[in-house]
Formats: sequence, structure tokens, C-alpha cells
Amino acid sequence: MVFYVLRRMVSAIAVMAMVGIFVFLLIRLAPGDPAAVLAGPAATEQMVANIREQLGLNDPLPVQFARWLLGMLGGDFGTSIFSGRLVLDLLAQRLEPTLSLSLLTLALSITVGVSFGILAAWRAGGLVDRLLLVFSAFGYSVPVFVIGYFLVYLLAIGTGWLPVQGYAPIGDGISRWFQHLILPTVTLSVPYIAFVARIARASMLEVLTEDYMRTAAAKGASSYAMLFHHALKNAGVPILTVIGLSFAYLIGGVVLSETVFNIPGIGRLVVDAINNRDYPIIQSVLILTSGLYVLINLAVDLAYTLIDPRIRY
Repeated sequence: MVFYVLRRMVSAIAVMAMVGIFVFLLIRLAPGDPAAVLAGPAATEQMVANIREQLGLNDPLPVQFARWLLGMLGGDFGTSIFSGRLVLDLLAQRLEPTLSLSLLTLALSITVGVSFGILAAWRAGGLVDRLLLVFSAFGYSVPVFVIGYFLVYLLAIGTGWLPVQGYAPIGDGISRWFQHLILPTVTLSVPYIAFVARIARASMLEVLTEDYMRTAAAKGASSYAMLFHHALKNAGVPILTVIGLSFAYLIGGVVLSETVFNIPGIGRLVVDAINNRDYPIIQSVLILTSGLYVLINLAVDLAYTLIDPRIRY
């Protein structure tokens, strides 16, 4: 196990190095000049050149990359070009809305998705199973922003039950915090519930046809014991894999949800940074989310040993 963890950590470091190089070059190759945006439309070429020199954008790309890498390894993710504030301070300020939305979405998606998948597999071919297939096709096909606008019209504008947009910090009260997160959480959860439910259903159907399940039924095992003590444990590996992979899709979904519902989170910060060509913010967010994704996948791989003892490293 120790050797496996060390090997995966070395692989993670290599992946993060390639991600860092790719992110740095991709941002520099994208059209747009942060100096021109910062100078304004009325600026002269000399003014733009002076700003580029002050920002260090005239240095060779290897020099810029080395400066960014050394600073990041030392805990300095740079300073925003436009606000002049430290990037880590900006991220810390926007962390609570994004973290709240992400955790609630994951909790709802996993709970409802796995439950729907188990129920559909247990009643395969029945009404619940057919409804799940229809919902999965709908949830996985309709864009997140379309679902968001529909729910806003139905539950916020049409009835006034929920706030249309915005975010209430948790310090203002759990009730207001939760009310502002219901619509974006449900909106963002729909595709993940559909995805997790489909995989859970397929995995459970495969396990329920195994010989040991028929043996357990012949011995008089209850439905609860067959589903949760036998079937779900053996079907857990693909379900856990899907949950880990869903994090990658969640990153993009958070950006859309925060834009639709005007939530001042990290997703909105990235959108504004892209519009302004704020390199330090874009680089920092991409590298941090990539590192978090690598760590989550490593945790999922390690969890396989708890679910399936047949896995050896």
C-alpha cells in the first residue's frame, strides 16, 4: 500500500507539472492583452508597452513561467493585475459560496442518484425504472443554464417562493443561506443525479444477477440485506468511480450556476478574470482545481481497497 501511494504521488506530481505548463501556455496563446485592457480603449501604444513592461509580460515565456512556478511553490500565487490584491485573498473571499454550492450539490447528487439507481435496479422494467430512464435522458441532455432559467421562472418569478439570485453568507443565518442555495443546487444537481443514477442502476443490475445473490435469496435474506449488504457493496467500485469523475464536471457546472444565479463565488471570479485577461487569477484557479481533482481521484483509488478486498497493489 505504501509503495502504491508513493507511486501515485509521483504520478500526481508529473500530471500537475504538465497541467501547469499547459495552462501557462494556453493563457498566453489566447487572444487579448491584459495591458491593453488595463490601459483602456483610449490608450496609446506607448502606454500599453509601458504597462506590459511593468507587468513583466515582455520577458521571455520561460522566465515568466519560472517566476510563476517559484512563487507558487513558495505559497505566492501572485497579485491580480486589475484589483492589485493577492490572488489567495480573492480566492478566500469567494470560497464560501463556491464551497457551499459544491458540497450541497455533491450531497444531493450522491444521495438521490444512488437511491434512484438502486430502486430502479430492484424494480427493473417497472414504472420507476422507466421514469428513471426518461429523467436520465432529460437531465443529461438539457444544458444546466436552461434548467436554471426554467426553475427561476417556475419557483422564483412565478411563485415568489425562493430568491431569484444572489447569495446570503452562512453568518446571516442558516435559513437565508439555504434559501439562496436551493435553486442553484437543484439546477446543478440534475445532470449529476441522472449520471450517477444510470451508473448505479447498471452496476446493481449486473450484481443482482450473480449466483451469490440467488443463494442469499434462497437462504431467506431480506430485501434490505440483499440490496445493501450484498449488492451495493459489490457494485460500489463503478459508482465510486463515477462520483470521483463527477467532480471534473462539477467545476464547469459551478461556473454556469454562479453566472445564472449571480453568486459571487470562484466561478464568477474566473469569468471576470477571463474577460479582463487577469493571468494570475486564471492560472491560480486552474492549477488549484486541477490539484484538487488529482487528490480526489487518488482518494477514490485508495478507497477501492475498502470496497473490494480483491484489489491488490
